[in-house]
Amino acid sequence: MATVTVGKGSVNTEAACYNNGKPLTSDILQSCLAKAPTHTVKVRQTDTVHLGVDPAIAKNGWLIVGDSTQKTNIIKDTYRSFSGQSLFVDQSTGQSSSSIVMNVVESAGDNSGALGVWKFKMELQS
Repeated sequence: MATVTVGKGSVNTEAACYNNGKPLTSDILQSCLAKAPTHTVKVRQTDTVHLGVDPAIAKNGWLIVGDSTQKTNIIKDTYRSFSGQSLFVDQSTGQSSSSIVMNVVESAGDNSGALGVWKFKMELQS
């Protein structure tokens, strides 16, 4: 389970792809990253976005991939907070977007791939 909290609202989601604790093949991982998320979260630039994961996910480590671009290094905590504004800016190009797909990817723990993917669509609210 992964949870996004913005203000007083929270959205939870189950894994979009999971292989019973075994690493996903690269084809399945790429296919999963391309899937549309089922949950949309509205975010203002001034909001703080809190992302939480189950302790079992944190034990293995997780990272955020936004629209196929890695946004974080491996995180070992059960939650992380971000500014709303930072989620919508591509760090490599500086370009901003009005929506992104935020993928929470559970590490296999030894850099051999991913165990699961949880997906949220983040929309910038004016």
